[in-house]
Amino acid sequence: MKGWRFIAQRALGERQILDWEVPLALSTNPKRALSGPGQMAGTIDPEYARMIGTDGRPILQEWGTKLYLEIDGWIRWGGIVTDIGYEGPKMTVTCEGLSSYLHGTPFEDRLVSGELIDPKDKWAGKDKNHDGYIDGSQPRRKIPPAGKPYTGPRIDAYDAFRAIWDHVQSRPYGNIGVQIDGHQLGEKLGSPDGKDPWRLEWWDNPDCGQAIDNLAKELPFDWLETHRWADPEGTEIEHRIRLGKPRLGRKREDLRFADGENIIEPATPKNMADEFANEVVILGAGEGRRMKRAQVHAFDGRLRRVATVTDKTLKSDRALRTRGEQELAGRTMGVQVPMIQILDHPNARFGSWSLGDDIRVQLHVPWIGDVDVWHRIVGDEISADGTCTLELKRSDSFHY
Repeated sequence: MKGWRFIAQRALGERQILDWEVPLALSTNPKRALSGPGQMAGTIDPEYARMIGTDGRPILQEWGTKLYLEIDGWIRWGGIVTDIGYEGPKMTVTCEGLSSYLHGTPFEDRLVSGELIDPKDKWAGKDKNHDGYIDGSQPRRKIPPAGKPYTGPRIDAYDAFRAIWDHVQSRPYGNIGVQIDGHQLGEKLGSPDGKDPWRLEWWDNPDCGQAIDNLAKELPFDWLETHRWADPEGTEIEHRIRLGKPRLGRKREDLRFADGENIIEPATPKNMADEFANEVVILGAGEGRRMKRAQVHAFDGRLRRVATVTDKTLKSDRALRTRGEQELAGRTMGVQVPMIQILDHPNARFGSWSLGDDIRVQLHVPWIGDVDVWHRIVGDEISADGTCTLELKRSDSFHY
């Protein structure tokens, strides 16, 4: 673990560094996830007296401590301590990425995009005798026709994403210091005719974490939690959510991942035939005849095979169709390599890739032969033994 250290910091307040060398032994490798919080777990054994801060509080405290893994001066993982357990003299520590804080946190406001608005009738009650004229008008004036309903303001999806984060961090004891990219997606929520508005309203008791997950799935787009030193002295840590339009990452023709070179352990490739479907039915919000439904197909000369997917969070026609196209793309492909374990190698140095990148995976598979397929990196785990595991999905299984 040369060049490794675990750093503890208070989650709130001035966020001072509490310990520069937390004596943590990993039990679960630090994992990052695309459009997810990631996780890490470890143990401390035996009991250390110095694990009490100068303020008298434990250095490691559930929902009170941020914990980072720094490797050779770079912060490779960051999150918050979410669970602590004790087994005799051993302390078990579980951490999740900062974005996990949104899960279980209610949205206590109202956010609506594309709502159909009935204009207020300023002449209401001005024709008590129902003769069609304004009461008492001289000369007599007819009641003007009522205004037509119109579609209210529509907001960009990224603005809604930021609004949810801003709401959480504006609450008392809720600011965990996460900054969000400021650009626009270019996709407005809700339908232009106001018939299918997008809503997030407190009386429905929405979960903030589920809300941002649904946004990313429906549009779709990628997001990624990142952490880095904000100053040359290495005393301040910056947390940022990167937003991808419509996705993060790029095709990495400058990197090579090959059997016998830097791939040392490929997971057994999965033939997607057992999940094959060339037609997908998506069932969304609603019940009975009012249930939202979409159907997409890509007939390719094989027998019709239908997959049915139910997701009650999908409310708009666009969201249902997007989900259907994604599902279809993932079910019509061939061999997929779910993960590879790699060495730090000139082909692809550790840290040279980003989550969301497309990489070319080349290896030999018994009964199938040589596989040479582009995959996206959707997660990675770095290990103290000098290896890294990349979680992969076929690039052509993504519709966008």
